[in-house]
This record gives sequence, structure tokens and C-alpha cells, in this order.
Amino acid sequence: MIDIELLRSEPAKVEENLQRRRHPPYLQLLHDVRAKDAAWRESVQEADRLRAQRNSLGQRIAAARKAGDPLDALLAESKALPPRVEEAEERERTRRLERDRLLQRVPNLLDPGVPYGKDDTENVVVATWGTPSPPRAGQRPHGEVLETLGLADFDRARRASGAGFYYLRGPMVLLDLALQRFALDLLVERGFTPVLPPFVLRREPYEAVTDLNDFENVMYKIEGDELYLIATSEHPLAALYQGEILEEDAVPIKLVGLSTNFRREIGGHGVDQKGLFRVHQFTKVEQFVFCRPEESPALHEELRANAEEVFRRLAIPYRVVNVCTGDVGTVAARKYDIEAWFARQQAYREVVSCSNCTDYQARGLGIRLGRAGRPGKVVPHTLNSTAVATSRAMVAIVEQYQRPDGTIEVPPVLRPYLGGRTELSGPAPAAPHP
Repeated sequence: MIDIELLRSEPAKVEENLQRRRHPPYLQLLHDVRAKDAAWRESVQEADRLRAQRNSLGQRIAAARKAGDPLDALLAESKALPPRVEEAEERERTRRLERDRLLQRVPNLLDPGVPYGKDDTENVVVATWGTPSPPRAGQRPHGEVLETLGLADFDRARRASGAGFYYLRGPMVLLDLALQRFALDLLVERGFTPVLPPFVLRREPYEAVTDLNDFENVMYKIEGDELYLIATSEHPLAALYQGEILEEDAVPIKLVGLSTNFRREIGGHGVDQKGLFRVHQFTKVEQFVFCRPEESPALHEELRANAEEVFRRLAIPYRVVNVCTGDVGTVAARKYDIEAWFARQQAYREVVSCSNCTDYQARGLGIRLGRAGRPGKVVPHTLNSTAVATSRAMVAIVEQYQRPDGTIEVPPVLRPYLGGRTELSGPAPAAPHP
């Protein structure tokens, strides 16, 4: 949620910033928020006036009673006033809710470093690593390879649960766990605290961390409850300190979340889409940080560097793009995507999203920074970044490390987590952790 005081004091600045997003309805939304805010402030003044009148009337009744003056007219006025106060206070609450619902839909203000562009075709490449591998004869889609080796079953999963789900089997399960532990170990070494968050979140905090009007159609809602299956651990991690004042000296707070995530969105029907790339259920290791406002630009680069390190150690070529104004999303002020090279597809595909959300999420969640005995006034910044989404990383590994004989080489960095195994060739007993 953006700062309503900024919208009141510098509306032209906010409007100019939103225009960079190249989405005209946002300007109408901004106009509606300002109108609702004006109506709310008017109702606040009316409620304050009636409360003051009620207090004054109480004093007049007490004085008249003490002086022995007639009370009938004053008591009649006193009897008629409470319903008017209650009505005015209810109008004040209703108008504030109406304003805040609209305010939650106003996007975050963009950082000046976000390139101007209409969509993902105008994102700007800012770094590359590794040499993309050329096409190789006989290279097969990852889903076909995994099914042939008995490492995954997509057809039976479709029959059991519907399209977009999967069974992993044997060494592929161990590879998934190896990726999780590898990313967790890397981040723990760098000062992050592991967190296993709830996999469901109430509607109230969800509305604070993302725009449900845009996101709700790709989320799973639990019918009969105001609960949603999480789409990423970013969301419950952001809500961890909802309504609290964080000690200034305790930040930055660096967390690494591990979660199963659920999304309705699904890929297309092409030969390279069958499998693990875009699915309804997937596991992700996520970086998340609470910090002082002045720290967030440097921490954004730190999170990006951590995510890059994951793919460097996996020896998978990638590039980093600075996401443009038309593609950056509602919550982020600035975002990088890391796109890994998928050898079978001969294309870069997104594997990491790394965002600086500035004070947008923390303000909506009522989180502040302060010191002992002093109310918090500063709103912290929040940042998030994928470390690894295991399903997409496994697709990249299968494509990058696929051998002519159909087996899959295990990236050297993951071998200690697989008991020294060097290839994935079919189901086998679980290997002990090193």
C-alpha cells in the first residue's frame, strides 16, 4: 500500500510515476482513491463535530443540574444525539474501508532505475554468465526423458489430480531434495534464518502483500474459509510480523523460506511444456528481508547475487534482466528476473524473480521500525527473491546435463547430497545425506 500522505501532499508526483506503468486505468483508480479520501476526511470532521457537541452537551447538563435549571430540552437533545454520533462514526468507518480497498490496488511507486517499456519484450539484459550450449542431435524434451527413465509420471498424475500435477520417483525425488538443501545451506552460510511458513494465509494479510484483484484468479481458495493456499512463501514471510514494531537494531532480518506453493496457472500444450516447467504445485526456496529504507537498494543487489550464485554453482548459463515498467508488477518498485538457458528449447526462460518492494507490503501489514519505549514511525522495506524453484531448476538440469544415452548427469555441486551419485538413470533407494 502506498503512503496516503504522499498522495495527498504530492498527487502530481504519484500520478507521473503511475503513468510510467503504461496502464491508463491506474490513473482513474488514483482519482477514485482521492475522491474517497476526501469523503472520508469529511466524515471524520462530521463525527468529530458531533462528538464535541455530545461532550459539550454533557457539560451543559451537569451545569444545569447543579444550578437547578430546567433539563427537559437538554435531555431531549442528549437523547437524540447518540444515534447521530453512531451513524456518523459508522459512515467514517465505511468510507475508510472503501478508500483503503481502492488504495490497496494502487501499485507501488517505481524506482527511477526501472527501464521504460510496454512488456517483457522490452526488459533490459544487464548481465550474462556462461555460454549457452548449441543444439544437440537427439536431445529430447525433459518430460519424455523423465518418463522413459521412470523418474516421473505425468499421465497418472493427470488421471489422479488433473493436468499440471506430477509424480516424481526415485532419484528425481532426491534431486529435488538436493536442490532444496543446497540452496538452504548456501543462504544459511550467508546469514539467513530458515523458516518453514504456513502453507495457507488469511485474506486480510494476503490483500496487504499483493493485489488480490489481479492475483486471486491464479490462487487456490479454501471454500468456506477466508483462506488461500500460498502461491509463494514470500507472502506468509511478509506477514510474519503483521501489526508489530520491529526493533531498529534488529534489522535487517534475513529469512529463507521453504515451501510447497500452489498456483492455478499452467503452461501450454507444446512438447516442451509437458512436465515440470509450469505446474500447479511446486517447491521453492525463497529469500526474504525486512530492512531500513536506506538499506534496500544494496540488499536488492545482494539477493540477486545469491540467486545468481545458485545457478553458477549448478553450471547452468543464465542472464539477468532489469524488468521494464510495463512488466514489473503491482507490488515491486524494481525487479530483476534471472533467466536460465534451457538447452533443449534453445531459449532463456525465467527461473528467478528478485524484487525490492520498498515500504509497500510493510505499510499494508502495519509493520513499523522503532526502539524500546518509542513508537515506531518508520516503515521498513521488504525484499524477496527466489533462490531456487526446484521444478524449473530440474528442467534446466535435465536439458543441460542430458547425455546421448538418455541418462542425466548430476551437477557436481549436488552430488554430495545424493550420496555421491553421478547420474540419474532410474529409480533407486534413497541415499543418505552427507
